[in-house]
Amino acid sequence: MSDATADSAAVNSAVLDNNARDNATADNTEVAEFDSTALNDAVTPEERTRVLRENLSGFELDETDFQLLSEMDPDDSEISFENPPVVAIVGRPNVGKSALVNRIIGRREAVVEDVPGVTRDRVRYAANWQDRNFTLVDTGGWEPDARGIDRSVADQAEIAIELCDAVLFVVDSRVGATATDERVVQLLRRAKKPVFLVANKVDDAVFEPETASLWGLGLGEPYPVSALHGRGVADLLDAVMRKLPRESAYGDPLLCGPRRVALLGRPNVGKSSLLNRAAGAERVVVNDIAGTTRDPVDEQVEIAGRVWTFVDTAGIRRRVNQQRGADFYASLRTAAALEKAEVAVMLIDVTEPISDQDLRIIDLVLESGRALVLAFNKWDLLDDDRRRYLEREIEQDLDHVAWAPRVNISARTGRHMEKLVPALEAALESWDQRIPTAKFNAFLAELVQEHPHPLRGGKQPRVLFGTQAANRPPTFVLFTTGFLDPQYRRFIQRRLRERYSFEGSPIVLNMRIREKRQRR
Repeated sequence: MSDATADSAAVNSAVLDNNARDNATADNTEVAEFDSTALNDAVTPEERTRVLRENLSGFELDETDFQLLSEMDPDDSEISFENPPVVAIVGRPNVGKSALVNRIIGRREAVVEDVPGVTRDRVRYAANWQDRNFTLVDTGGWEPDARGIDRSVADQAEIAIELCDAVLFVVDSRVGATATDERVVQLLRRAKKPVFLVANKVDDAVFEPETASLWGLGLGEPYPVSALHGRGVADLLDAVMRKLPRESAYGDPLLCGPRRVALLGRPNVGKSSLLNRAAGAERVVVNDIAGTTRDPVDEQVEIAGRVWTFVDTAGIRRRVNQQRGADFYASLRTAAALEKAEVAVMLIDVTEPISDQDLRIIDLVLESGRALVLAFNKWDLLDDDRRRYLEREIEQDLDHVAWAPRVNISARTGRHMEKLVPALEAALESWDQRIPTAKFNAFLAELVQEHPHPLRGGKQPRVLFGTQAANRPPTFVLFTTGFLDPQYRRFIQRRLRERYSFEGSPIVLNMRIREKRQRR
């Protein structure tokens, strides 16, 4: 790091110290102040980072903050990857799934309300039982023939079933088995995963005989529990631990073995042709009829001396939520395949205009946090007139993913297939990248010094400290005194890319707004 950058960090720290005193005076509160002497005496970026971290004790921090700061090592760029087994909690609305999540993880984190439909997304929580780590996935209520947002909620629950090692199927013991519960059982049987039938709301031994009717669901003995009071949950978890594998077959991909590449795009864009060309054989069926592929197909291929696992997926149609039958489940499996991949190759047909459908699939990749490469296929069929329109479309429609590597290929002829390898390697290298905390805080100090956050309501939010909490994708946490405008967060992301590249990888920027601790 240059001396100029280090000096900027020290100057900015002093500015933050002065602002802290000014704001404290304005609020008429006594607060813990930054230790300016220690900051001025600090010589190296690592020492300044340590002082800034210690000065955070003057602010109200919660348990997750302390855990994040205790696990942070500014000098260690080595990251260990765990792949704990995954347990999904499913069931119809308002049977107590989120309450059971809170009971298992030991804290009130999932939102619980006595109305159906509170949980909508698939939410993952780290859990532990008998010194074994596992991931708990809370889902929204599953209902058959749902429409609109309820259909999207059901989709998320079905993806959770696809990507888990075991399922906790929660039923309201006081209501008994319903027609919806029986439909969920059919879904679980198709998944062929270990299923534990959880009879919830058995708050007392008096209610246990009511669970006998649940044997009729055909899932074996029901486990009577009370998520509200914790009754029976320990016995349930003991049984789950006996069936869970040590490592997940469906969780985050491991670094060992070939990197996993998902081939995405709308129907008939050339995904299967690309897989066949890379494999050197007719591995999958190729036809001019859109939607030929329905099941994700894994194949190890070698391109330019590098082995990859390519996953050919079904084309995601315009209105996934309105599909039924084979096409609907094909789109569902495609979304699941993306979550098990590490990088997505988004194929775009250059002979047709970039559509909203293409943009929706790109958004799906961004939401999943996977690395991204844009492959413009059928380049051999591109004429000069279409080329001019294409460049304009790329500039207008794909500006939000301008950081993704672009490769012009022809899956049919094999043209420029070898250029996929450096693009994939660059995207994965950025996806795995970790910035030491000392360098990241020096970067923040320099940036805030040159471009402070604009005033909002007479106050100026300040960045106190920053660290990279995770990678894959790179995820940064900023401790701030107030909410940072979306434009300012995008500005920080843009400067991060200018300094550290992150070519082909999304960047996640989270905030932790903390108030000063009042002296008692």
